[in-house]
Amino acid sequence: MRLIVLGGTRFVGRAVVAELVAAGHDVLIVHRGKHEPVGLADVPHLHAHRHDLASRAGELRRFRPDGVVDMSAMTRTDATMALAAVPEGPRLVAVSSIDVYRAAASVWAGTVTDAVPLTEMSPVRDSPPPDRTYVMEGYDYDPSDYENLDVEAAYLERGATVCRLPMVYGPYDFKHREGFVLRRVHGRRKQLPVGAGGWLWSRGYAPELARGIRLAVEQWTASPEVFNLCEGQCAPLRMWIEQIVASAGADLELVCVPDNALPSDLDITGDIAQHWLASAAKAEEALGWVHRDPAECVGESVAWHMEHSPAGDGDFSADDRALAAAHTR
Repeated sequence: MRLIVLGGTRFVGRAVVAELVAAGHDVLIVHRGKHEPVGLADVPHLHAHRHDLASRAGELRRFRPDGVVDMSAMTRTDATMALAAVPEGPRLVAVSSIDVYRAAASVWAGTVTDAVPLTEMSPVRDSPPPDRTYVMEGYDYDPSDYENLDVEAAYLERGATVCRLPMVYGPYDFKHREGFVLRRVHGRRKQLPVGAGGWLWSRGYAPELARGIRLAVEQWTASPEVFNLCEGQCAPLRMWIEQIVASAGADLELVCVPDNALPSDLDITGDIAQHWLASAAKAEEALGWVHRDPAECVGESVAWHMEHSPAGDGDFSADDRALAAAHTR
């Protein structure tokens, strides 16, 4: 198929483009030109800001796309601008997030509202995203307009498939999700302060999620569909940290400390009552997609980041204070 990918230059988008190309599809990456995807220089590009897509509609149509994958819509305006520029008829897939579920707001509010795992029928938020003030690096939008539910609504009205992603880790992750552990490994720390670490937070390995998105494109049905894509088994936070440490070959002891002593980047290991755990059972049944063994994926991700990622901040004074609190209890 001939597929347009909106975004597609970094991390998950890059993984999706690589997956589509490896499967034999012809891909046109449409992006602003601020970042070029590493290792994908041979894939055709169209440099265009989303706000300028209407003026480039002729070029998009001349590509004769069989489908469009929108990796970077963050607001309703983002979605409607893209939908207005692409021709009628191609299969549509939009990438969203499990932050649309009510449970996501409960995590931030410290409340408990939902049973897990979350399915595609679980209640969604009736309030703005709890992290609405945060603008991801490399994105260009007004944070007060950020809302994945609005993006989903615009695409579902056109018969699109929506893929809701969890916390994503893997190669080329510019947010360095494993970085809170690996910077301590790089700093040759011997002890890592943690809370109980029982929180369940769905995760997904970027190349595995890309495979799920490819299957959603290939098996598109022209009727509105929503799929959660995430690991089939979710290790609690402490176990995930232990997997990262083991994959890095580090001698790093996890020491339980009071929640009020945790460094800010380790507060997710504390007592979080509402689990943020999604189910990918629908994608498994409808698409035949099953996430690979998470432990293997964590090992691959850590190996890549140990080789490519910066060491990070070397100030561990907050860790020392937390560890002292543990020893004085």
